[in-house]
Amino acid sequence: MANASSVARPAVLSDLIPGSRVRDVALVVGGAALTGLAAQLTFPMWPVPVTGQTFAVVLVGAALGMNRAVLSMALYMLVGIAGVPWFQGGTSGFGGATFGYVIGFIAAAAIVGKLAERGGDRTVLRTVGTMVLGNLTIYAFGLPVLMAVTGLDLGKALAAGVIPFLAGDALKIAVAAGLLPAAWKLSRR
Repeated sequence: MANASSVARPAVLSDLIPGSRVRDVALVVGGAALTGLAAQLTFPMWPVPVTGQTFAVVLVGAALGMNRAVLSMALYMLVGIAGVPWFQGGTSGFGGATFGYVIGFIAAAAIVGKLAERGGDRTVLRTVGTMVLGNLTIYAFGLPVLMAVTGLDLGKALAAGVIPFLAGDALKIAVAAGLLPAAWKLSRR
């Protein structure tokens, strides 16, 4: 009989779901699908539209942990490159002004996932910090590609590819900061 000290504490929310390999495959595919669906929630802007993708990416990272989240975002990217129209606005393929952000999804999923594994999604303040780092990572990958593809200088690229999204990102972070710690509290009941 196992005592309480030998029972493993779940690292991330998805660890609360029973199973192993089949569960992990379903979670990876589900995370990619969620991101693809969130990409269809779009408000057109040039050269980067507002979408629900970044919200999905940070939630997938926090809920799945680093390894599963990275696989999920890699699957999202590869299937989109292969032709499934689930990038923003129903697009697919490789390249373009926004493709750096898609690459950044993988890195952001790794960072958010690793921080969540260490408790970065258990309190409101930690969740805010985790989500801010995830969003900054997406920008760090997206901005240079945006500049290279469009020819915009740094100031114009920031004005087109970062600044218009800060208020929306703050709202998404606030929602995540409410949802994730609340989900952990519910899981303890």
